[in-house]
Amino acid sequence: MSTDLIVSNARIVTPGAVLTGTLRVEDGRIVAVEEGAAPSAGDDADGDYLIPGMIDLHTDHLERHVAPRPGVMWNNVSAAMAHDAQVATAGITTVFDSLSLMGEHKGVPRGDLLRPMVDGLESARRQDMLRADHFLHLRCEVADPHVLDYLSVLIDDPAVRLLSIMDHTPGQRQYAQVEKWRHANRHRYSEAELDVVMQQRLASQEAHAHRHRLAIAELAAAHGLALASHDDETPAHVDEALSLGVSISEFPTTADAARAARSHGLSILMGAPNVVRGGSHSGNVGAAELAAAGLLDILASDYVPISMLHAVCLLAEAPVGLSLPAAVALVSANPARAAGLDDRGRIEPGLRADLVRFRLIEGVPHIRAVWRAGRRVA
Repeated sequence: MSTDLIVSNARIVTPGAVLTGTLRVEDGRIVAVEEGAAPSAGDDADGDYLIPGMIDLHTDHLERHVAPRPGVMWNNVSAAMAHDAQVATAGITTVFDSLSLMGEHKGVPRGDLLRPMVDGLESARRQDMLRADHFLHLRCEVADPHVLDYLSVLIDDPAVRLLSIMDHTPGQRQYAQVEKWRHANRHRYSEAELDVVMQQRLASQEAHAHRHRLAIAELAAAHGLALASHDDETPAHVDEALSLGVSISEFPTTADAARAARSHGLSILMGAPNVVRGGSHSGNVGAAELAAAGLLDILASDYVPISMLHAVCLLAEAPVGLSLPAAVALVSANPARAAGLDDRGRIEPGLRADLVRFRLIEGVPHIRAVWRAGRRVA
């Protein structure tokens, strides 16, 4: 399949401006961005926007395909392809599939899910079945007694590029208000069972969290992997993250934590669904609020792949009013930089031709074409 491409009559979103003109691609790389009249050859974009392919550092979406119902395990290659198709058609050309190293998912122990998910992705990749580039983001729950066992199975996989340190123990961070934790788990446990589970979680954190936190940070450093903190609530949490070598603050739950992350040069990542929904589903600080305050660097799809581009377009409108290049950077240049991917994320000569063509219809982005390395994938 050809990886040469000419797209003309497009509104091309570069790092510094939106230019109406033509983009030329050869051998999967951008060779020219030309402002002005369209050439006679090539694809006519009809005035659509052209942005870099989006880079998603955090999505839990794969698990939903591998274990779609309680107790149900789907064919792992089929699940990988289904997940990949949704990702690519949402304009995401590089995705960090986020695998939780904790507990269970829909009644299936996470230890039974991890290998099938990774093997399914690898099999699909090896047979050229995938549209997007897939890396792994391992979400390490420090209070889980088995987290280091899970991590040891996967840490040497070359697809692993990012680790995050999480602690979902009731009474802190995302669940600083214990009632929020109880509400989130009421569909799984009775009130009496919640009391028992909470005490078990607190005891497990006391026994394991500190040791696991240090061990995970050491593994990230030894393997040259980016490291993220998760649900920082206070400046003290950010200070702790810095001491561990963290470079990304994922989903800070308060503006105070985000300000502390900014003051120390951490990249601040929030969920795109937070923007689209108009706030956090957990009642924490809003992503749009942080964007308006200059405290947002990266948007991730979290649990809805199509949310990323929609969030970009919303942040480029009132009341936040980011410039379109600045909003697009939240899903392209900035995550590329945070993940150490220097070959993509911007529309510039020499970079990989990962591209998304879209137009706005009644304020909602409609994706019309997606290319990865010059090859059309959606």
